Amino acid sequence: MNRKHQRTLEAIFSTPVRANINWKEIESLFNVLGAQIEEGRGSRVRILLNEEEAVFHRPHPQKETDKGAVVSVRRFLENAGVKPC
Repeated sequence: MNRKHQRTLEAIFSTPVRANINWKEIESLFNVLGAQIEEGRGSRVRILLNEEEAVFHRPHPQKETDKGAVVSVRRFLENAGVKPC
């Protein structure tokens, strides 16, 4: 994991919850962590990581995730055993 991915992971776990994380950076982090990403209908994306599965909606028309989505991504990563160092 490079520094950019580490910063994204830290941003996801930061307090207070941030609402300005670019969704492409989150997807890139999922890829680096070895997640399987499947396209769903519309803006849905199914993520499978360490036997944990979640479905997220890509934000549109904006590129940044909202706070609720960041909390969901954080919970998903925690359940998959991923936490910042």
